[in-house]
Amino acid sequence: MTVIGAGAAGLSLAVRLARPLSGAGPAPRVVVVEAPPGALRPPTRTWCFWETGAGPYDGLLTASWNRLRLYAPDGAVIDRSLGPARYKMLRSDRFGAAMTGRLGAYGVDLRLMTVESARDAGGGAVVHGSDVSGAPSVVRSRLVFDSRQPQRLPAARTTLLQHFRGWFVRTAEPAFDPDAATLMDFRLTQPPRGLAFGYVLPLNRYEALVEYTEFSRSVLDEAAYERALHHYCTSVLGLGDYTVGEREQGIIPMSDGAYPRRDGRRVHFIGAAGGATRPSTGYTFSAIQRQSHHLAEAVRAGRSPARAPAVHGRRARGMDAVLLRALDTGRIDGGAFFCHLFASVPVERVLRFLDGATSPVEDFGIGLRTPVLPMLRSLLELPLLRRTVPAFGPGRY
Repeated sequence: MTVIGAGAAGLSLAVRLARPLSGAGPAPRVVVVEAPPGALRPPTRTWCFWETGAGPYDGLLTASWNRLRLYAPDGAVIDRSLGPARYKMLRSDRFGAAMTGRLGAYGVDLRLMTVESARDAGGGAVVHGSDVSGAPSVVRSRLVFDSRQPQRLPAARTTLLQHFRGWFVRTAEPAFDPDAATLMDFRLTQPPRGLAFGYVLPLNRYEALVEYTEFSRSVLDEAAYERALHHYCTSVLGLGDYTVGEREQGIIPMSDGAYPRRDGRRVHFIGAAGGATRPSTGYTFSAIQRQSHHLAEAVRAGRSPARAPAVHGRRARGMDAVLLRALDTGRIDGGAFFCHLFASVPVERVLRFLDGATSPVEDFGIGLRTPVLPMLRSLLELPLLRRTVPAFGPGRY
């Protein structure tokens, strides 16, 4: 087996494929192909997800919280306990180091290679590229799992961008509640279409990751993100004296387009490239874990990975398509929508809804708590809309 990419998707799948299982046969031989240090390597990123009870990555977490807060545009606060669940923050550098260590213990071959193509070849698949010296390099295997971002986004009726910039800030005086994460703060100027919000992940009373995020059709320039963050920190959060350390920035496509799950019989797409990103929220890490579990289970049972369940079901994708259309047309107020959802539905059910794990009856009940007429109009017009390929590329996840 060859896994292309050593990010969340590639490492999660490689570990599941290669780890020894009690009572099972030998694990398949796995090769992980990673780009050499340089422009193709993404910077350190922050992944967040919710989980009930202890999880496999708890020892790697930067922080976690048992409460979530939302701020409505008028300043009203929605504060919800997560009960037995926690909202967890994981940094990609710690995750990568730990998973690479596990793969080494399992005898997995980690190979530095700039991949140019991956395709079916005979009864298997072949990966072509170049090694660190620039010399041609080839890897042959029975199956390839490719996490590289596609060059083009899929044709879609609606494509928005979730784009953000974050500061790791340290304040001179205590300014943060380390028990609560601010999931969405809508006390910000809103774009004409889509929405904008602040996001605060406290590390302690003095330090936090503070982000400015937009769901819209186009990204901002660097100066605009910096101005928005400065305004949020000073005028909205009232942080007083603070210093900015590390910065992070990203773009996540939010699309109702269908990502292909494979290319031929032997090359399978994973992670965001394989449709793991939830279109309506941009959350990806938990879906990657489900996807990796199902793919590894299929491979180790001798089944085709193509028979593994899709990471997001048709009903969830359909609801996402309606929400994206309603946001893009300006028919609903994004801030009011999300605040009302968290205020009127038990938080445990909202989190399961965002994970696509609610039943049809629960989905219907949640739907009644949304702006029914604008959502219904968006639903009815979807079949009439033509799917087009967005002019912009996929950006950086």
